[in-house]
Amino acid sequence: MTSGSTGQAEAERDEKGGIRTALAGLTTRGRSFLAAGVAAAVCAYVLGQSDLLRVGLLLSVLPLVCATVLYRTRYRVSGSRRLSPARVPAGSEARVHLRMDNVSRLPTGLLMLQDRVPYVLGPRPRFVLDRVEPGGRREVSYRVRSDLRGRYPLGPLQLRLSDPFGMCELTRSFSTYDTLTVIPRVEPLPPVRFSGEAKGYGDGRQRSLALAGEDDVIPRGYRYGDDLRRVHWRSTARYGELMVRREEQPQRARCTVLLDTRGPAFQGAGPDSAFEWAVSGTASVLVHMLERGFSVRLLTDTGSSVPGEGADGFAGASQESADAAGLMMDTLAVIDHSDGTGLSRAYDLLRGGNEGLLVAFFGDLDEEQATVAAKMRQRSGGAVAFVLDSGTWGREPTDVPGALDRGEERLRMLREAGWTALSVPRGASLNDLWRRADRARTDAVATGGVLGEGGAA
Repeated sequence: MTSGSTGQAEAERDEKGGIRTALAGLTTRGRSFLAAGVAAAVCAYVLGQSDLLRVGLLLSVLPLVCATVLYRTRYRVSGSRRLSPARVPAGSEARVHLRMDNVSRLPTGLLMLQDRVPYVLGPRPRFVLDRVEPGGRREVSYRVRSDLRGRYPLGPLQLRLSDPFGMCELTRSFSTYDTLTVIPRVEPLPPVRFSGEAKGYGDGRQRSLALAGEDDVIPRGYRYGDDLRRVHWRSTARYGELMVRREEQPQRARCTVLLDTRGPAFQGAGPDSAFEWAVSGTASVLVHMLERGFSVRLLTDTGSSVPGEGADGFAGASQESADAAGLMMDTLAVIDHSDGTGLSRAYDLLRGGNEGLLVAFFGDLDEEQATVAAKMRQRSGGAVAFVLDSGTWGREPTDVPGALDRGEERLRMLREAGWTALSVPRGASLNDLWRRADRARTDAVATGGVLGEGGAA
C-alpha cells in the first residue's frame, strides 16, 4: 500500500527579491572571489593596469554568474514523496520514497536533500545527490518507525543546491507534506464461540438485516417485476389476490466494542500504560470481528460511534470491511483521554436497541460506574468485559490497601449482571484473555448461569 497524497511542489518566485536572494546564497569562497575581484579592479584603475582589470572582472563575474544560474535552476527542480505504507502499526517500519526531477535543460550541481520528520519517528534524513542531467531523476528512500500511535506530518522537503565551483548555495523548501498514520498494535485472536449455538452468516443469533427492507418468510402482495415463480398459491387463494413469497435476507451479526477513555480511569502514560493496552486491545477485537463477518462499531464513553452516522452507528452491509476497519483504526490512532467521568452517555446509546455482542475495555470502576456498566448488559446478546484496574496494573498491590478487594467486588457486580468479566494484569496477552473469556462463559453456561445469547467470535 502506498500513500495517495504524493505530489509535486513548486516554490513561489519572488522577482523583486531575486538578486538579493541569489547574493545571500554566496558561500565563503564566492564572497572571497567577489571581494578579490572588486579589489583587483580598484587597484587596476588606480595603477592603470588593464591586465589586472581583466583579472578583477573575471574574479567578480564568476560568483555572480554562478549565483544567477543557480537561482534560475532552483525553480526547475521538482520533488515528490511517497509513503509505503501510509498506515502502519506501532512498532513497525514504513518507507518514505523521495524523487527529484530535473525539468530544466541544464544539469544541476550538487544537491543536498533534507526531509523534516517529527523527533519520535527518528533522526532527520539527509542525502547528497551528485549532478543530475537534464530531464533526469534521482530516487532515494529512508525508513521511519514509531512506538507511539498518532498522525505524524512528513515534510516539507528542503533542497539545497550548489554550483560546481562551490561559489553559491541556495535552499528551496517545497510546500507539500504527507501524513503517516501510526495505528495501535493489532494482536491476532483465535476464533471462539461465546454462545456455542448460533449459526448462519456471521455465526451469531443476535443479528440484523444486512440488506435494506424487512422481508421475512410471510407472503406479501405481488409487485410489478416480481418473479412469477415466487407466487405463493395458497396465500393467493386465501386473500383473493396474487401473493408472492418473501425472500429471506442475508443476516449479519452485530458487535459493539466499547472503549473507556475517561482520564481518571487510567494511571500512567507511554507505550506500556494501561490505556495504550486498552486501545490496542480494542483495535485487535475490531479487526477480528470484521474478519469474522460481523457488522461492527466502535463506541466510547462519550457516546461517539464509529463508523456510521445513522441511528445504530454500525457499518452497513454495503460498506467494505476494509473501509470500516481503516476508519476505526484512524480514530484509534489519535484517540486520547476524554474529559468525562462517567459511562452514562455510552449507556444511553446502548439501551436504544439490540446491540448483539458487546465487548468492553474498562479502566477503574467505582461503585457508581460499575452499576452503570452492569446495566449495559441488559440490551446485548452477550457481553465480555476486560477491566484494567490500576490496583493491579499501575501500582504494586501492596501499595494500595484494599485495591484488590475493590477490584474483585467490581468484577463480581459485572458477572452477576451477566458479563463475562476478566481482570487484566500488567503485561497480559489479549490472546490468552480471549480464550479465558470463552472458557469462563462456557463454564457459566454449563453450571446454569444466566447469560444471554452471543455470537461466534
